[in-house]
Amino acid sequence: MSMKTTTRLSRLLRLGVPALAVAALLVAPGNASAATVFSDDFDGPAGAAADASKWTNETGDNVNNHELQWYTPGAQNAALDGQGHLVITARQEGGHTCWYGACTYTSARLNTAGKFTQTYGHFEARMKLPRGQGMWPAFWALGNDIGSNGWPNCGEIDFMENVGYEPNTVHGTIHGPGYSGSGGIGAAYNGPNFSDDFHTYAVDWSPNSIKWYVDGNLYQTRTPADLNGNRWVFDHPFFIILNLAVGGDWPGSPNSSTQFPQQLVVDYVHVTA
Repeated sequence: MSMKTTTRLSRLLRLGVPALAVAALLVAPGNASAATVFSDDFDGPAGAAADASKWTNETGDNVNNHELQWYTPGAQNAALDGQGHLVITARQEGGHTCWYGACTYTSARLNTAGKFTQTYGHFEARMKLPRGQGMWPAFWALGNDIGSNGWPNCGEIDFMENVGYEPNTVHGTIHGPGYSGSGGIGAAYNGPNFSDDFHTYAVDWSPNSIKWYVDGNLYQTRTPADLNGNRWVFDHPFFIILNLAVGGDWPGSPNSSTQFPQQLVVDYVHVTA
Protein backbone atom coordinates (compact mmCIF):
# COMPACT_ATOMS: atom_id res chain seq x y z
CA MET A 1 0.00 0.00 0.00
CA SER A 2 1.41 3.39 -0.95
CA MET A 3 1.97 6.19 1.53
CA LYS A 4 -0.90 8.13 -0.03
CA THR A 5 -3.29 5.21 0.36
CA THR A 6 -2.20 4.83 3.98
CA THR A 7 -2.82 8.53 4.60
CA ARG A 8 -6.31 8.38 3.11
CA LEU A 9 -7.08 5.26 5.14
CA SER A 10 -5.99 6.94 8.38
CA ARG A 11 -8.04 10.04 7.60
CA LEU A 12 -11.21 8.03 6.99
CA LEU A 13 -10.74 5.98 10.14
CA ARG A 14 -10.26 9.15 12.20
CA LEU A 15 -13.59 10.38 10.85
CA GLY A 16 -15.27 7.30 12.25
CA VAL A 17 -15.94 5.49 8.99
CA PRO A 18 -16.16 1.72 9.71
CA ALA A 19 -13.08 -0.21 8.64
CA LEU A 20 -14.97 -2.48 6.25
CA ALA A 21 -16.51 0.51 4.53
CA VAL A 22 -13.10 2.14 4.23
CA ALA A 23 -11.69 -1.00 2.63
CA ALA A 24 -14.52 -1.02 0.10
CA LEU A 25 -13.90 2.62 -0.77
CA LEU A 26 -10.23 1.99 -1.45
CA VAL A 27 -10.73 -0.98 -3.80
CA ALA A 28 -10.38 0.06 -7.44
CA PRO A 29 -13.13 -0.90 -9.88
CA GLY A 30 -10.64 -3.11 -11.72
CA ASN A 31 -9.06 -6.39 -10.69
CA ALA A 32 -7.87 -5.93 -7.12
CA SER A 33 -5.21 -8.64 -7.58
CA ALA A 34 -3.74 -7.08 -10.71
CA ALA A 35 -0.08 -6.04 -10.80
CA THR A 36 0.93 -2.39 -10.94
CA VAL A 37 2.60 -1.69 -14.28
CA PHE A 38 2.85 2.10 -13.99
CA SER A 39 2.70 4.35 -10.96
CA ASP A 40 3.51 7.97 -10.30
CA ASP A 41 2.55 9.55 -6.96
CA PHE A 42 4.43 12.75 -7.86
CA ASP A 43 6.56 12.73 -4.73
CA GLY A 44 9.52 15.07 -4.80
CA PRO A 45 10.64 18.58 -3.93
CA ALA A 46 8.50 21.59 -4.73
CA GLY A 47 9.37 23.09 -8.08
CA ALA A 48 10.84 19.93 -9.56
CA ALA A 49 9.77 18.74 -12.99
CA ALA A 50 7.86 15.49 -13.46
CA ASP A 51 9.96 12.31 -13.49
CA ALA A 52 11.72 12.32 -16.87
CA SER A 53 11.96 8.52 -16.84
CA LYS A 54 8.16 8.40 -17.02
CA TRP A 55 7.03 11.62 -18.71
CA THR A 56 8.00 13.82 -21.65
CA ASN A 57 6.86 17.42 -21.97
CA GLU A 58 5.42 18.15 -25.39
CA THR A 59 6.20 21.68 -26.52
CA GLY A 60 4.65 24.10 -28.97
CA ASP A 61 1.14 25.07 -30.01
CA ASN A 62 -1.79 22.96 -31.25
CA VAL A 63 -3.54 24.14 -34.39
CA ASN A 64 -5.53 20.91 -34.77
CA ASN A 65 -7.97 21.85 -32.01
CA HIS A 66 -7.32 25.60 -32.36
CA GLU A 67 -6.04 25.72 -28.80
CA LEU A 68 -4.61 29.05 -27.68
CA GLN A 69 -1.75 28.02 -25.37
CA TRP A 70 1.92 27.33 -25.92
CA TYR A 71 3.04 24.12 -24.18
CA THR A 72 6.31 24.70 -22.33
CA PRO A 73 9.17 22.34 -21.36
CA GLY A 74 10.42 21.21 -17.98
CA ALA A 75 8.92 22.67 -14.84
CA GLN A 76 7.82 25.99 -16.32
CA ASN A 77 4.13 25.04 -16.32
CA ALA A 78 4.20 21.50 -14.86
CA ALA A 79 5.91 21.09 -11.51
CA LEU A 80 5.68 19.11 -8.30
CA ASP A 81 4.30 21.03 -5.33
CA GLY A 82 6.27 19.15 -2.67
CA GLN A 83 3.05 17.69 -1.24
CA GLY A 84 2.69 14.74 -3.58
CA HIS A 85 1.02 16.46 -6.52
CA LEU A 86 1.86 17.41 -10.08
CA VAL A 87 0.50 20.89 -10.80
CA ILE A 88 -0.10 21.83 -14.43
CA THR A 89 -0.58 25.58 -14.57
CA ALA A 90 -2.21 27.63 -17.32
CA ARG A 91 -1.07 31.24 -17.34
CA GLN A 92 -2.07 34.31 -19.30
CA GLU A 93 1.29 35.34 -20.73
CA GLY A 94 3.08 35.73 -24.04
CA GLY A 95 6.58 35.13 -25.30
CA HIS A 96 5.88 32.61 -28.05
CA THR A 97 4.40 32.54 -31.54
CA CYS A 98 1.34 30.33 -32.00
CA TRP A 99 -0.64 29.31 -35.07
CA TYR A 100 -2.83 32.42 -34.66
CA GLY A 101 0.00 34.89 -34.02
CA ALA A 102 1.50 36.00 -30.70
CA CYS A 103 0.54 33.46 -28.05
CA THR A 104 -1.44 34.78 -25.11
CA TYR A 105 -1.31 31.73 -22.83
CA THR A 106 1.10 29.03 -21.66
CA SER A 107 0.42 25.59 -20.19
CA ALA A 108 1.81 22.05 -20.22
CA ARG A 109 1.17 18.68 -21.84
CA LEU A 110 2.99 15.53 -20.72
CA ASN A 111 2.98 12.04 -22.21
CA THR A 112 4.53 8.63 -21.62
CA ALA A 113 5.30 7.84 -25.29
CA GLY A 114 8.46 5.77 -25.62
CA LYS A 115 8.59 5.30 -21.85
CA PHE A 116 5.38 3.50 -20.97
CA THR A 117 2.73 1.94 -23.19
CA GLN A 118 0.09 -0.59 -22.27
CA THR A 119 -2.52 -2.78 -23.91
CA TYR A 120 -5.50 -3.33 -21.56
CA GLY A 121 -5.69 -2.71 -17.86
CA HIS A 122 -7.06 -0.33 -15.26
CA PHE A 123 -5.99 3.30 -15.79
CA GLU A 124 -6.70 5.72 -12.95
CA ALA A 125 -5.85 9.27 -11.93
CA ARG A 126 -6.93 11.33 -8.95
CA MET A 127 -7.19 14.98 -9.88
CA LYS A 128 -8.63 18.36 -9.00
CA LEU A 129 -9.74 20.24 -12.10
CA PRO A 130 -9.30 23.92 -12.96
CA ARG A 131 -12.27 26.22 -13.28
CA GLY A 132 -13.35 28.88 -15.72
CA GLN A 133 -14.47 29.46 -19.27
CA GLY A 134 -11.92 28.21 -21.80
CA MET A 135 -10.28 25.59 -19.58
CA TRP A 136 -9.88 22.10 -21.09
CA PRO A 137 -8.14 19.57 -18.80
CA ALA A 138 -7.72 15.99 -20.02
CA PHE A 139 -6.41 12.57 -18.95
CA TRP A 140 -6.27 10.40 -22.06
CA ALA A 141 -4.33 7.99 -24.27
CA LEU A 142 -3.28 7.56 -27.89
CA GLY A 143 -2.22 4.46 -29.79
CA ASN A 144 1.54 4.16 -30.03
CA ASP A 145 1.25 3.66 -33.80
CA ILE A 146 0.16 7.26 -34.34
CA GLY A 147 3.43 7.98 -36.12
CA SER A 148 2.85 5.29 -38.76
CA ASN A 149 -0.95 5.10 -38.95
CA GLY A 150 -1.93 8.61 -37.97
CA TRP A 151 -4.96 9.80 -36.06
CA PRO A 152 -7.69 8.59 -35.69
CA ASN A 153 -6.56 5.20 -37.05
CA CYS A 154 -4.26 4.81 -34.04
CA GLY A 155 -7.20 5.16 -31.67
CA GLU A 156 -7.81 7.56 -28.80
CA ILE A 157 -9.30 6.84 -25.38
CA ASP A 158 -10.34 9.91 -23.41
CA PHE A 159 -10.39 8.73 -19.82
CA MET A 160 -11.57 12.17 -18.66
CA GLU A 161 -12.16 15.51 -20.33
CA ASN A 162 -13.82 18.61 -18.96
CA VAL A 163 -14.63 21.95 -20.53
CA GLY A 164 -14.84 24.98 -18.28
CA TYR A 165 -18.40 25.99 -19.14
CA GLU A 166 -19.57 22.63 -17.73
CA PRO A 167 -18.02 22.62 -14.23
CA ASN A 168 -20.25 19.75 -13.08
CA THR A 169 -19.67 17.46 -16.07
CA VAL A 170 -16.84 15.23 -17.26
CA HIS A 171 -16.73 13.23 -20.47
CA GLY A 172 -15.32 9.86 -21.54
CA THR A 173 -14.93 9.16 -25.27
CA ILE A 174 -13.34 6.88 -27.85
CA HIS A 175 -12.13 8.01 -31.27
CA GLY A 176 -11.19 5.84 -34.21
CA PRO A 177 -11.65 5.52 -37.98
CA GLY A 178 -15.19 6.64 -38.79
CA TYR A 179 -15.92 7.93 -35.28
CA SER A 180 -13.53 10.78 -34.55
CA GLY A 181 -13.63 14.42 -33.57
CA SER A 182 -17.20 15.54 -32.92
CA GLY A 183 -18.25 12.05 -34.02
CA GLY A 184 -16.42 10.35 -31.16
CA ILE A 185 -18.48 7.85 -29.17
CA GLY A 186 -18.86 8.63 -25.49
CA ALA A 187 -20.95 9.76 -22.56
CA ALA A 188 -20.99 12.41 -19.85
CA TYR A 189 -21.00 12.06 -16.08
CA ASN A 190 -22.67 14.75 -14.00
CA GLY A 191 -21.63 15.34 -10.43
CA PRO A 192 -20.39 18.11 -8.15
CA ASN A 193 -18.25 21.00 -9.32
CA PHE A 194 -15.12 19.03 -10.19
CA SER A 195 -12.86 21.99 -9.43
CA ASP A 196 -13.89 22.03 -5.77
CA ASP A 197 -12.12 18.83 -4.73
CA PHE A 198 -10.17 15.79 -5.89
CA HIS A 199 -11.96 12.97 -7.71
CA THR A 200 -10.80 9.71 -9.26
CA TYR A 201 -11.20 9.13 -12.99
CA ALA A 202 -10.67 5.60 -14.25
CA VAL A 203 -11.08 3.25 -17.18
CA ASP A 204 -11.12 -0.54 -17.30
CA TRP A 205 -9.92 -1.54 -20.76
CA SER A 206 -10.24 -5.16 -21.89
CA PRO A 207 -10.10 -6.79 -25.34
CA ASN A 208 -13.70 -6.00 -26.34
CA SER A 209 -14.84 -3.54 -23.70
CA ILE A 210 -13.93 -0.16 -22.22
CA LYS A 211 -15.62 1.01 -19.01
CA TRP A 212 -15.47 4.48 -17.46
CA TYR A 213 -15.71 5.39 -13.78
CA VAL A 214 -15.81 8.54 -11.65
CA ASP A 215 -15.09 7.96 -7.96
CA GLY A 216 -15.70 4.26 -8.53
CA ASN A 217 -19.10 4.82 -10.17
CA LEU A 218 -19.45 3.10 -13.54
CA TYR A 219 -21.16 5.44 -16.01
CA GLN A 220 -20.39 4.06 -19.46
CA THR A 221 -19.38 0.85 -21.27
CA ARG A 222 -18.36 0.69 -24.94
CA THR A 223 -17.86 -2.40 -27.10
CA PRO A 224 -17.36 -3.06 -30.83
CA ALA A 225 -21.16 -3.26 -31.15
CA ASP A 226 -21.33 0.52 -30.56
CA LEU A 227 -19.25 1.40 -33.64
CA ASN A 228 -21.90 0.98 -36.37
CA GLY A 229 -19.65 -1.38 -38.29
CA ASN A 230 -16.51 0.73 -37.94
CA ARG A 231 -13.22 -0.79 -36.82
CA TRP A 232 -12.38 -1.34 -33.15
CA VAL A 233 -8.78 -0.16 -32.86
CA PHE A 234 -8.29 -0.66 -29.14
CA ASP A 235 -6.17 -3.80 -29.35
CA HIS A 236 -2.58 -2.51 -29.19
CA PRO A 237 -0.38 -0.43 -26.87
CA PHE A 238 -1.39 3.13 -25.95
CA PHE A 239 0.54 5.86 -24.13
CA ILE A 240 -0.88 8.23 -21.50
CA ILE A 241 -1.31 12.01 -21.80
CA LEU A 242 -2.03 14.67 -19.18
CA ASN A 243 -2.65 18.22 -20.32
CA LEU A 244 -4.44 21.47 -19.63
CA ALA A 245 -5.43 23.25 -22.83
CA VAL A 246 -6.62 26.84 -22.99
CA GLY A 247 -9.32 27.56 -25.53
CA GLY A 248 -10.06 25.48 -28.58
CA ASP A 249 -12.97 24.41 -30.71
CA TRP A 250 -14.79 22.65 -27.89
CA PRO A 251 -14.34 24.84 -24.79
CA GLY A 252 -14.18 28.18 -26.58
CA SER A 253 -11.89 31.00 -25.54
CA PRO A 254 -11.44 32.39 -22.04
CA ASN A 255 -13.43 35.52 -21.33
CA SER A 256 -13.48 38.30 -18.76
CA SER A 257 -14.81 35.89 -16.13
CA THR A 258 -11.80 33.54 -16.42
CA GLN A 259 -9.23 34.04 -13.71
CA PHE A 260 -5.57 33.12 -14.23
CA PRO A 261 -3.53 31.22 -13.33
CA GLN A 262 -5.58 28.02 -13.40
CA GLN A 263 -4.32 24.62 -12.28
CA LEU A 264 -4.89 20.95 -12.97
CA VAL A 265 -3.65 19.23 -9.81
CA VAL A 266 -2.81 15.53 -10.21
CA ASP A 267 -2.46 13.41 -7.08
CA TYR A 268 -1.45 10.20 -8.84
CA VAL A 269 -1.59 8.16 -12.04
CA HIS A 270 -1.72 4.38 -11.62
CA VAL A 271 -2.07 1.57 -14.14
CA THR A 272 -2.67 -2.05 -13.19
CA ALA A 273 -2.99 -5.05 -15.47
